[in-house]
This record gives sequence, structure tokens and C-alpha cells, in this order.
Amino acid sequence: MQNPKPIAGTGGEHYIPYAERTGAESVVYFTRDLSAEGLRRIAARVSSVMSGKIGMKLHTGEPQGPNIIPRPWVEALIKNDLPDAAILETNTYYEGGRYTTEQHRKTLAINGWTFCPVDILDADGTAALPVHGGKWFTEMQMGKNLLHYDSLFVLTHFKGHTMGGFGGSSKNIGIGCADGRIGKGMIHSVPGSDDLWGIHNEEFMERMTESAKAVVDHFGERICFVNVLRNMSVSCDCEGVEAEPVVTPNIGIVASLDILAADQASVDLVYALSEADRRALVERMESRHGLRQLTYMKELKMGNDRYRLLDIDHDDQPITVEAAVEGVVPFGTWPDAAR
Repeated sequence: MQNPKPIAGTGGEHYIPYAERTGAESVVYFTRDLSAEGLRRIAARVSSVMSGKIGMKLHTGEPQGPNIIPRPWVEALIKNDLPDAAILETNTYYEGGRYTTEQHRKTLAINGWTFCPVDILDADGTAALPVHGGKWFTEMQMGKNLLHYDSLFVLTHFKGHTMGGFGGSSKNIGIGCADGRIGKGMIHSVPGSDDLWGIHNEEFMERMTESAKAVVDHFGERICFVNVLRNMSVSCDCEGVEAEPVVTPNIGIVASLDILAADQASVDLVYALSEADRRALVERMESRHGLRQLTYMKELKMGNDRYRLLDIDHDDQPITVEAAVEGVVPFGTWPDAAR
């Protein structure tokens, strides 16, 4: 259900430096090791909260999508460390290779997601999760099968996004757990409008964030967040082979039990790049007012935008984002063991 006549916040085009933030600090882990082993090592820092039936929310990509998290990395993580986990997806709001469950299953096979169960959450309908403290919604329609899981491992390819400015953990679950027709429609469009994509800027960020909050609240302490900062096109993985070419350097992987801290640290790492290296992705974030995702998560008390960044490559020594991106190399020269 939607609340009547809310007013969207402002400032989604404005980056707030760390020194201007207030409140408590969370812990965010960082590694430069973009490999299957690097993913496994950093995942181990946050996965101890997983119990019972485990779902892994992952964007599995459009057919032949070039920038998704490499399948062998995910396979190694699941087979070695989360052996009973299932990958969780929902059908898309737009027509394409994942619009219907049948189409989605074919795309999963094309992209090689055949080594573990993949649960298309809305294949058999929807379920409403409450949105506590939201101004746009009192509940959000999710893929029904989400309720079958006790814990959620949110594995996210951090990148740009045509509407959201950037796609981090919040987008992964806020859009990615909402069912393909009702829930995603609630986020993207005005009720009764023929424009399926009528919501933009701060209002879109807030609607998406409220959907993410419903998921976070549902799992409570049994949820963790891992963002992979690799192949960061300004385009979402929803655009598949039509995605804009990648020009932003690969950075590494972050992990946290705090969704806001994970996404904020990812954004901060991008802003810590040289002006030339960050230009394209920052322009995408700011032009879409995507930074409202972060400030609204803070307003909804979903986490902290201040954090201690711990470098797991160097015995968990605290590190600044500026030091973390020292030595990054232009995209295309990284020794990628992906495929």
C-alpha cells in the first residue's frame, strides 16, 4: 500500500564528505583481491550470521551479460562455504531475457548458473512485507518464495545504474526482491499512470530504499552485504551486452553487516579515485540524484554512513579509502582471473 502525498527529499546530487557525517561507526572489510579466493576470504568475515536456509541475492544478468560477478567466483563460494545456499532472483519489470519465468530459466542456463538451485522468487506469486517508518509505502510486494529463507547473503556487483545512479546492496534487494509486476511497479510508476517509468530522482531512490528496508527488517540479524567493485560500467547489468563500456578502474571488494556502510564505503572508494578515473561513474551518480539512497537509508535508521575500513590483505589494519585505491590501474589492465 502507498501512503498519500508524501514529499521527496532533496540533495541526491550532493556528495557528503566523511568529515561532515555524524553518528556511530560500523565495520567494513576491504580487499583488493578480485578473485574467487578474495571473494571467499572477505565473505568469511560476515557470513557467520547465516543460519538455517540460506538464500544468496545475486544479479545473474541478461544473456551473455559482460560485467556480472564471474560465475566461477560464485560457484567457489557456494560449493566451499555455503553448500546448501540457493541463488535468489526475481523476474524483470521490463520485457527481455528475464521477463517471464520461462525466459528467465533459459537465460540462467545461458549464463551458466546451473551449479546450484536458483529460486525465481516470484515464479509462484507475491507476498507483502511491511515497510516500517516509510513515507511512500506501508508494505512492499516481494517474490513469495523469499519467505522460505532464514538468512540472506546479499552479493552485489557495484556499478552505475540508469535510474538509480548506482547499484549497490540497497538496489540489489530493493528492486531485486520486489516481484516483477506489482512490487517493481510500485517503485517505478505512479498508480494509475500509463508511464511505467514515471518515478525519477529522489522519489525513486526513496521508494527503492523503502523496499530494501522491508527486506533488511525481515531478516534482522541474519543478513550480510558484499559489494564487488569490478567492471563498473555506468550501466546496470540489466542492460546486458548493451551496457556502456567500462572506463572506471577496478577497486576491490567490501563487506559489512551494515547495508548503509557497505554502500557508502563503495561510493566513497569511487570518489577517492582520481578525477579522471571517477568522472564517468560520479557523473552518473550525481545526475540521477542517486546519493539520496545513502541519506535516506540513514534517515530510516538502516545503518551508519561512518565506518572503520579494515584491510584484510594486511591483518585487518584500518585504512583510508584514499589509501585503498592507491595503485589502481586503468580498466582492462587488471589481471582478471574471472572466466
